[in-house]
Amino acid sequence: MQFIDFFSGIGGFHSGLEKAGMKCVGWCEFDKFAQASYRAMYDTADLWFGDDIQKVKGHELPKADLWTFGFPCQDVSVAGKQKGIKKGTRSGLFYEVMRLLDECEENRPQWLVCENVKNLLSIDNGRGFLNVISEMAERGYSCEWKVYNSKDYGVPQNRERVYIVGYHGELGRREVLPKRRKNESAIKSFIPGRQGENIIESAGIARTLTRGGQDLVVSFVDLSNRETRLTESARALLARYQKGIPNRTAECSGVLQYGSPIQIRRLTPRECFRLQGFSDLQFDKAQAVNSDTQLYKQAGNAVTVNVVEEIGRHIMCFNSIYGGGDT
Repeated sequence: MQFIDFFSGIGGFHSGLEKAGMKCVGWCEFDKFAQASYRAMYDTADLWFGDDIQKVKGHELPKADLWTFGFPCQDVSVAGKQKGIKKGTRSGLFYEVMRLLDECEENRPQWLVCENVKNLLSIDNGRGFLNVISEMAERGYSCEWKVYNSKDYGVPQNRERVYIVGYHGELGRREVLPKRRKNESAIKSFIPGRQGENIIESAGIARTLTRGGQDLVVSFVDLSNRETRLTESARALLARYQKGIPNRTAECSGVLQYGSPIQIRRLTPRECFRLQGFSDLQFDKAQAVNSDTQLYKQAGNAVTVNVVEEIGRHIMCFNSIYGGGDT
């Protein structure tokens, strides 16, 4: 299967779907810093590219079985302005994808995969989500959606996101999306280390180190003016994490590192990339072309690779059983 990666960021969909066995044939991203990381992380020489989706025309697009689009969440997120999905807003760029579908009426993809914040389900009393589903349905797509938490898919990040899959045709009672897991990934399973003890150190998540004969152990920590709590999973990464760890809950996690001395620090950019499922090699390539400020932002805006891979494998399996695209 071939796919186009809209609102690509640094390619969470690209990495996940490639791991699932699909091939990217095009991508679209407006941010020049994210573009630099994407080009560094992937072989884009032969891929179609568009920088501004508002200027892309349907006839320019290569044929693809699947389109992905994690459209901007600023007007949907509880941390944003919550204007809703309206034309003229950042989140309203969703309608540009619908426009391209209209312009590709004779060559529409078999599949659509959309990701956004969980609040999409409730913004504007649910009308925003209903608009998304209705717009896709008007173009012949049967939709299925579920909320997945990244911490259940191999990374210790408490990140809930809604994923919507659209199938061009009738699904009937057939289900595409995988069942939700409940398998929290503690630091111990995320960071391989001696005797199961693991640490995060300033150079990045690494094997257990010994300093002065004493093992170093870490926990994620929520800082608050009311209570400081230790957690096994980090809170969802935010694009503004580079500003530091706020002194309130429900924002970002720090790292409490036991050793000599005990210290609290913020996650490194490398750790943030790992929390989204990207490899160290991918991070090294992105780091070569971007500042830490941009790397933090890119990790916070990304989709989790592990979750996308799981969804991609289920789509591939569905196609192999029922048809609906080259496998």
